Amino acid sequence: MFGNPALVAVAHGSRDPRSAATVAALVDEVRRERPGLDVRLSFLDLSAPRLPEVLDAVAADGHRSAVVVPLLLGHAFHASVDVPGAVTQAAARLPGLDITISPVLGGHTGLATAALRRLAAVAGPLNDRGLGVVLAAIGSSHPPANAAVGDVVAGWTRRFGWHGGSAAFATTTPSVPEAVAALRARGAERVVVGQWILAPGLLPDRIVRDATAAAAPVAGPLGPDPDVARAILARYDSRAVPAFAHDLTA
Repeated sequence: MFGNPALVAVAHGSRDPRSAATVAALVDEVRRERPGLDVRLSFLDLSAPRLPEVLDAVAADGHRSAVVVPLLLGHAFHASVDVPGAVTQAAARLPGLDITISPVLGGHTGLATAALRRLAAVAGPLNDRGLGVVLAAIGSSHPPANAAVGDVVAGWTRRFGWHGGSAAFATTTPSVPEAVAALRARGAERVVVGQWILAPGLLPDRIVRDATAAAAPVAGPLGPDPDVARAILARYDSRAVPAFAHDLTA
């Protein structure tokens, strides 16, 4: 028997093997941050192992509880439908396993720390008032998820005093070229593109191509960053507290 719940990280999945490899490296970083914690990687689609298989294995290995942590940067369809649906089915199949779902990673300060580190690597000092920053994400059919990306870059713009900041998306508007052109038209002396994306893949490649075509330096995705790993653990802890309390009183 295990005292603490297993941490089951679930990513979207991709046909691009770089995506799964990057997420696996991130999960390895989580294990380094919390030695002894049973941390497992799963995917919703396109990559293996899938979330139902991993939850089955967690139960078979003797765990009584698990916390599913969605490796998602916004709360949209995957967070509100796909993950809860898979967990509900697993809970019906595994009555001896108590499964809870944590909030998505979006909103944790570790993501901003990692993204700004990536941005500074291509932009240089961030306290440049002539700077325009495009924060690029995949994009969602759920408008609040897209608006949240705009809120992130707006907060950075106020913090650093940039000339301007804008969200852009690979699958909806504004596109990266549109956002870059708009910032230049408003007088930004130079424009750089950051990625509000966890791992490389086919759609992130589109962002890189568009930024390069617009002659705007582009930062890398968040990747296996220690601050992102800490964000994952913080989301886990927010749902695992009852189990930890139980251990302390056992």
